Amino acid sequence: MNGIDPHCVWPLGAQLGEGPIWQASERAVYFVDIKGRRIHRWSVDSGRRDSWPTPGQPGFLVPIDDEQFICGLNDGLYFFEPSRPASQRFTPLVEVEPELPGNRLNDGYVDIQGRVWFGSMDDSELEQSGALYSLAAGGGLVSHDAGYVITNGPTMSPDGRTLYHTDTLARCIYTFDVGDDGHLAHKRKFLQVEPDGYPDGMAVDSTGCLWVAMFGGWRIDRFSPQGEYLESVRFPCANITKLAFGVDDLRTVFVTTATKGLSRDDLRRQPLAGGLFSFRSPISGLPQNRLHTRMAA
Repeated sequence: MNGIDPHCVWPLGAQLGEGPIWQASERAVYFVDIKGRRIHRWSVDSGRRDSWPTPGQPGFLVPIDDEQFICGLNDGLYFFEPSRPASQRFTPLVEVEPELPGNRLNDGYVDIQGRVWFGSMDDSELEQSGALYSLAAGGGLVSHDAGYVITNGPTMSPDGRTLYHTDTLARCIYTFDVGDDGHLAHKRKFLQVEPDGYPDGMAVDSTGCLWVAMFGGWRIDRFSPQGEYLESVRFPCANITKLAFGVDDLRTVFVTTATKGLSRDDLRRQPLAGGLFSFRSPISGLPQNRLHTRMAA
């Protein structure tokens, strides 16, 4: 996009920054550092920075309400309440894949129906042991698809009828039809990404276009709902992991990045790698969804 110059608002050097979410009630963006085992919060108005250690690798964080979140760790979903004492901040919700100790959870999203969608993956990034799951408030864990090394995405069209999900190592983005009950059908290939970067986290804007963070590609790409490439936003570092729209008009974009896999020479050339970035978009995004019913730990 012409004239867009992303600005680093927090040069924290995250090992694997991921999963930004906009918490409107706090006017703050939350995100995780998976390999650094931290949850971070940056307040837009004051610039305040807060961090919390996690008892495992936090693949994603999604909001339930103003005080409670769901966090995906290595072995399952946990409640996360930052206001509680350290020993009480994480409470188990549901175990995921206990038979696969080499897996961890990675990347999550809440749809307009209040369901949580997330993936699992092989932590060594070798085996096709990853799967796509959903969990509804008051419902059970549902496995929808499998055979991934690294799952990413997931996100949905504005009407909630199309799910986008990424097979990162295959450089492929799939779409599924979403039924009223959350059932997925008609899996098909939406996009095969060119070799310059790996598709990572995604978001959909108010026009239905898909924004894709390109790990190793120095950019975010924007595609039409038909898969046509439209434009890119370039960054001063290579590993772009995910984005979220926020602030009052949903035109401020927050972007996480990573130092993972970069050499010492790379880091010298990319001093802002692993930072939290922001930029203003001419197109607004969609509001951050939440679970519709508060879950009790």
